[in-house]
Amino acid sequence: MDKMTALTMFVAAADHGSFSRAAEHLGKTPSAITKAIAQLESELGTLLFERTTRRMALTEAGQIYLEGARQALMQLQLAGEEVDQLQHALRGSLRITAPPAFGPAFLSQVCSRFMAEYPQVRLEVDLNDNNDDLVDGGYDLALRDGPTDLPELIAQPLLENRVMLCASPAYLARKGMDVTLDNYAQHDWLILRHPQLSRSFWWVESEGQSIRLRQPVPRLASDNYDLLLTCLLEGQGVQFVPHWSAAPYLERGELVELMAGLWRAQSAFGPWVHVLYLPHRRNTRKVRVFIDALKAYLQDARLAAI
Repeated sequence: MDKMTALTMFVAAADHGSFSRAAEHLGKTPSAITKAIAQLESELGTLLFERTTRRMALTEAGQIYLEGARQALMQLQLAGEEVDQLQHALRGSLRITAPPAFGPAFLSQVCSRFMAEYPQVRLEVDLNDNNDDLVDGGYDLALRDGPTDLPELIAQPLLENRVMLCASPAYLARKGMDVTLDNYAQHDWLILRHPQLSRSFWWVESEGQSIRLRQPVPRLASDNYDLLLTCLLEGQGVQFVPHWSAAPYLERGELVELMAGLWRAQSAFGPWVHVLYLPHRRNTRKVRVFIDALKAYLQDARLAAI
C-alpha cells in the first residue's frame, strides 16, 4: 500500500473515530483501514490509536502525526490542482468571506467580472461580520477591515479605510444649514452600531488636533450598514461613511462630503482593508488570479491602496 493512501485512511479514521465508519466513507473494507494504520505504526515504531472494545482515541503521537498528515494531503491536493490548471482552463471552487458592506460597494462587481472571464470556476461568497477562521470555515481568502495581526495569515492591503462625513443634496436643501462643530448635534444622524465602535463619543481630527465629540442622539441607529446607506442616499440624515463605499455616489453627485477639513480619527476597524489568505495558498493560481482581478477593479475605480 502506498504512503499517501495509508495517510488518507489514517486521517479518515481519526476524523470518524472508527475504522468501520472510515471504511464506509472511503469505500474500503475495515480490514484495509486496519492494515494501513498498522503499516504506519510499524514505520513509526509507535501506536497512533489507543483501541479498546468500546472506544478508539488518538495517542499523543497520533495527534502530532495527524496534523502532519493533513498538511501533506493538502499540499498534494494543491499541487495536483496547480499542475492541472497549468494544462487546462482555470476551474474548481473558490470560497471567500467578507463583511456584508463590501458586496454592493465593490465585491459583487469583482465576482461578476471574474465569473465572466473564468466560467469554470465556482464561487462561494459568504458575507458576514463573524470574522470566521479561514481554516475552520474552509475559506481560500477573506476580505477584512479588522485586525490582521494573525501570524498564520498573509495580509495584503487593498483599500484605505478613510472615513468621511456625507449627506445627500436633498437632505442639505431640506435642513438648510451646513454641519459645524457648533451645530452638529442639531442634525439628523445615521449611526452604525457595532461592538468595536463607541456609543458615546467620536474622535475627530481638526487642524492637526484630536477633538472628542459627544455623539448626538441618532435619528436612526442600526447594525446594518446597507440599511443606513440607503437612508443616507434618500436624504434622511448625515453619516460617517468609508471612502470605498462613498466614492461612486460622490462622483455622481448623489452624496456630498461635509466638513472636508474635519476627519474622523483612524477607523476603529483599522486603517486598511486587507485581503487575507493562508500561507499554503500563496501559490494557488485561482487565489492569485482572483486577487489580481480584485486589485484591477479597485484600480479602475480609483480605490486601490497602491
